[in-house]
Amino acid sequence: MMANKSKDQVGNPCPREFAGQTALITGGSRGIGRAIALQLARHGADIALNYLARDKDAKSTQELVEREGVRCVLVRADVSKFDEVRAMVEKVRQTLGPIGLLVANAGFTIFEDHREISWESWKKTMGVNADGVFLSILAVKDEMLKNQYGRIVCLSSAAALRPRKFLIHYAASKAAVIALVRCWAEALAPHVRVNGIAPGQIETEMGALIGSEGMQEMIKGTPLGRLGQPEEIANVAYFLLSDLSSFMTGHTLGVTGGRVTLP
Repeated sequence: MMANKSKDQVGNPCPREFAGQTALITGGSRGIGRAIALQLARHGADIALNYLARDKDAKSTQELVEREGVRCVLVRADVSKFDEVRAMVEKVRQTLGPIGLLVANAGFTIFEDHREISWESWKKTMGVNADGVFLSILAVKDEMLKNQYGRIVCLSSAAALRPRKFLIHYAASKAAVIALVRCWAEALAPHVRVNGIAPGQIETEMGALIGSEGMQEMIKGTPLGRLGQPEEIANVAYFLLSDLSSFMTGHTLGVTGGRVTLP
């Protein structure tokens, strides 16, 4: 495992600084997850791509990752289920080795008015977005602590930071992620760092669910005047996983084009 770095090495990662390491990315077949997988692969990490239903997207992303000269394994699992997450992590260990990098990215959203929202949609949203983060960290933390090395990034959302009347369940689940980041960071320090990202409106398939009119309203309310790109979130994920952020843990960074700002 990585030894403590000297003062002159801090903040100066090499181009392939993750060579020999394994990164598990949940919800990694498309959008932000795909962009993060490619970013980490370019820096030398072997990639475990978790997905649930989109075989074609997963295989396409695997091919792109492998072009970077690293290994890539696909692991199908429902991150809201304890047994499936445990089996996923065990498969990754056996195939690629110990997991040193975790990106808890898998997400689910549905737009519902308060008159439509149901207990079932609440449970599904919380299951993927909150339970999925908790279970993924739970499954990798002991090995990280044993190896005295681990870096974790969890995807929250700007929806956690502002009222969202059509996203009551989604906003609550993403607010839970921010709390999980803070609590796991303190619990796992000093050898495991845990940070989060709260993206604003990103140009992805999930982001397009708000429709063209809603999208234009989002852009109008964004100081930078545009949608974000998945690669821009991947850049921040790389920063949080790399030595560039070596004195950061427990933070969630808002990457929103200025639409939502954190104190």
